[in-house]
Amino acid sequence: MQCPRCLPQAGTSWSRTQGPKLGGREIMRMLLSPSSAPGARSSFILGRMLHPAGRLCSKTSPLRSFTRYQGGFRETVSQPSSTRPGQMALRNVASSDAIQKHRKSLSDWFSHQPNEERQFGPSFSLDTIHVDPVIRESSLEEILKPSPDLTILNQLQSPCSRTIGLQNLFDADACGQQVKNVVLYGTVGTGKSTLIKKMVVDWCHGCLPRFELVIPFSCEDLSQSNVPVSLRRLITKKYLHLKEVVPLLGSANLKVLVILNGMERLNLDFRLSGTELCCDPNEAVPPSAIVVNLLRKYLLPEASIIVTTRPSAVRRIPSKYVGRYAEICGFSNTNLQKQYFQMRLSQPGCDGSGSSSNSDERDNLVEMLSRNLERHDQIAAACFLPSYCWLVCTTLHFLYFTKSVPPSQTLTGIYTSFLRLNFSGEILDSTDSTNVSMMKYVAKTVGKLAHEGVMSRRTCFSDEDLQKCFEVEMKTEGELNLLNVFRTDVFRFFLTPCVQPGKEHTFVFTIPAMQEYLAALYVVLGEKKTLAQRVGKEVSEVIGKISEDVTLVLSIVSKVLPLRILPLLFGLLKMFPRFFNRLSGKDRDTIAHTMAVEMFKEEDYFNDDVLDQINSSILGVEGPLHHPDEAPDDEVFELFPIFMGGLLSRRNRALLEQLGCSIKNLAAFEIANAMKKTMIRNSRKWLPPSELMDYLIFLHEFQNERFTAEAIRSLRAINLSSIKMTPLKCSILASVMGTTSHEVEELNLSSCHLDVSSLRTLFPVLLRCQKLHLQLNSLGPEACREIRDLLLHDKCVVSTLRLSDNPVTEQGAKYLAEAIAGNRSLTHLSLLHTSLGNQGVEVIAQHLAQNQHLKELDVGYNSVTDEAALGLVEVAKRHATLKEVHLYFNDISEEGKRALHALRRDRDGVQVLVFLTVGTDVSDYWAFILSVVQKNLPNWDRERVQQHLSLLLQDLECSRRQTGNPWKKAKFLRVENEVKKMLVKIQQGTL
Repeated sequence: MQCPRCLPQAGTSWSRTQGPKLGGREIMRMLLSPSSAPGARSSFILGRMLHPAGRLCSKTSPLRSFTRYQGGFRETVSQPSSTRPGQMALRNVASSDAIQKHRKSLSDWFSHQPNEERQFGPSFSLDTIHVDPVIRESSLEEILKPSPDLTILNQLQSPCSRTIGLQNLFDADACGQQVKNVVLYGTVGTGKSTLIKKMVVDWCHGCLPRFELVIPFSCEDLSQSNVPVSLRRLITKKYLHLKEVVPLLGSANLKVLVILNGMERLNLDFRLSGTELCCDPNEAVPPSAIVVNLLRKYLLPEASIIVTTRPSAVRRIPSKYVGRYAEICGFSNTNLQKQYFQMRLSQPGCDGSGSSSNSDERDNLVEMLSRNLERHDQIAAACFLPSYCWLVCTTLHFLYFTKSVPPSQTLTGIYTSFLRLNFSGEILDSTDSTNVSMMKYVAKTVGKLAHEGVMSRRTCFSDEDLQKCFEVEMKTEGELNLLNVFRTDVFRFFLTPCVQPGKEHTFVFTIPAMQEYLAALYVVLGEKKTLAQRVGKEVSEVIGKISEDVTLVLSIVSKVLPLRILPLLFGLLKMFPRFFNRLSGKDRDTIAHTMAVEMFKEEDYFNDDVLDQINSSILGVEGPLHHPDEAPDDEVFELFPIFMGGLLSRRNRALLEQLGCSIKNLAAFEIANAMKKTMIRNSRKWLPPSELMDYLIFLHEFQNERFTAEAIRSLRAINLSSIKMTPLKCSILASVMGTTSHEVEELNLSSCHLDVSSLRTLFPVLLRCQKLHLQLNSLGPEACREIRDLLLHDKCVVSTLRLSDNPVTEQGAKYLAEAIAGNRSLTHLSLLHTSLGNQGVEVIAQHLAQNQHLKELDVGYNSVTDEAALGLVEVAKRHATLKEVHLYFNDISEEGKRALHALRRDRDGVQVLVFLTVGTDVSDYWAFILSVVQKNLPNWDRERVQQHLSLLLQDLECSRRQTGNPWKKAKFLRVENEVKKMLVKIQQGTL
């Protein structure tokens, strides 16, 4: 795997074109003469003399030029130029301890990864995981176009024909003028902040040779104070180690880059009446005035400035102060998406093991994702935003690499963290006095659309649907302005044009699960209220704050109620002021009821569990796709109630608080209490395995141990058969069951793709299970070692263990034999079709005498011959408790059958099941044997089964001829007909 800095990208270079050739005297004269104006020619020539690539190198290193590639640079060594006194002075500045400390400080700060990245290990940093998004050169005319309507054609991505590299942003424009101010804009999620972080880190590592000093500022930080401060004081306040460099900032020879990230957080006024001119770095003015004068080039005119902002705020800077507009278009090329996924998912240690043992699984994951992108599926449209590429990788990491995921990590937590990374502290419009939280606005508007889609089981939305949710309550100029900002900056983050044939004129959510998440957020935040509840909340809050201020109450209520009922309301307020407080609290009962109803909705039964649905939505569905003319499958919204529970967990409520979406502790407590009885009552009903798995996932997402413990105590039998128990699902089952210590009557994990690591994860749960079904799981000898440790544990309560149809083999039989000898709880053991062979059965027989509790042993269909079978039965005859030994479908000869037939229960105390007859009568277990055959036929050798059934049929016919009792003959005929029917179905392939 190559470092992303080595990935090629043609035609991009940090090197600039050579300036005009000048004589030695002319150069000396320009060096000695002072700079006469901003952008003087001497500055350009001095920069060219110091280094042909515009970079000041340390005194011990040869001069190097850099070429930027997608995500990095390639450096080549060049010969150092001759040293002059002026060059040495500037070189000393650029290589001074202050600059080096500044580089190290910025590198430490900008390389710092948020908590959401730490789970991926130390290898995930901007140095290793970064792909530059597409940047398109724009113009003010394009930006100032009228805001488009919410139509599909206007929301499609603009063709990126005029792409420009990040390293070329400050190149001369079309008129040959040197660009000093660059505005870099993009919608939420396109990667503005990450791109700036990468730019700063590159400079810290010496990979941005054009600039000798980079000074980044956060406009969100600058907006927190209006206290006058000088530019020099502001810089030294943020970067104390630059104190000795600050006096040189006005020098025309020091190449300085000032970064202003998130300009939309500042209210800039470029009018002289609003912001006075200031050219003195020592003069104290408000921070916004410093920014304005920097952009005016009145303060530090030689400095280059790059401003990042959202599209709605671009027009705040007059065009005469902007040298170049550039729009970040994200990963509009699917090759960039693939490159990002390849880098992120193929990093060593991505699975938490630190080894290359799972490299095949990682490669397969990347391959499946790439195939889905090549189909031009909806996932490719979503990953146009780099933020969603992060979400996809984080979700896959959560689903597949459980070992490196924190135990408390949940699917709801991933989506909440994703939104916090993109919207934390974001105000929709800083010019609006209400300071509406961007995420709160999204929850009210997009959440309403998402909820209506979930309730009506729709994922596609027309223009009319959007207008209904976004524009129905537009009453004031401020509300309309907020809508315009949302449409410009945020809309494409959540909704994107549908790419499915026949649905091109509709919108869908970027990732299907996002619709269910926002619908859950809409409900949990209490936005889904009746009119009476909304009025009750408003009135009760007012009464609680200012007693009974009738005027203010009426002004609030008049917004939502007709004037004709105001007198009645006024009378109710005087008589029952607490009525409205009780009314407003009923929405919590509504939330709890919605969660319970959606959790156990019967029409969603027998779907894949939600983790498999998430997996298929990202990696695609293997096999043929639906034809456009075919009726699509019903939409499934099983994540909706799970997200509602996850949003009430303490961790997610803390993250939502940072987003401006508050859920109080009391509200979460009351919702849990209201939901408890309904959830526990419904969980006692029989649930299909996939729905039961969803229920366990819900409890895990809820992250409430007391609630989970009460809900789990009612689960006495857990049937998860045929669920693909991935490491994550095993961890969820162990986590949920770990909240209590009660015994489980039955745990069915048959056909669940279990392996050794799964058994280790589930070990505490398996100890508490009385009946344990582990058949059809490919559990080999190593797994039998874990089962041995389980059965020998002093707290083991397993009484019935079914391991049929697992490749136990002779080696695994040795471990199980040790377990049989030392176990004190096991009474029924099934080893049907486990490839034991004669030696495996003999090992079990040798240890069987040391067991004092086993009542039933099934070793059928194990290629056992006469000697091993008779030896096992002889030991079973002397066993104190063993009553039944199953030996059907083994290679036992006629002589062996006669010998076993002689061992009758009334003589030896043990019942041996070899065939369907017992002397001249039908065995009581004939139906059981045939049902075992029918159930296991998909996994058995059909030809061998036919041979055994033919032998059983011959035995039935022979016994029928020997008996003279007409009732017994009729019974024989009935069993013969059942065997013949089964044989015919097997031959026809219908069974």
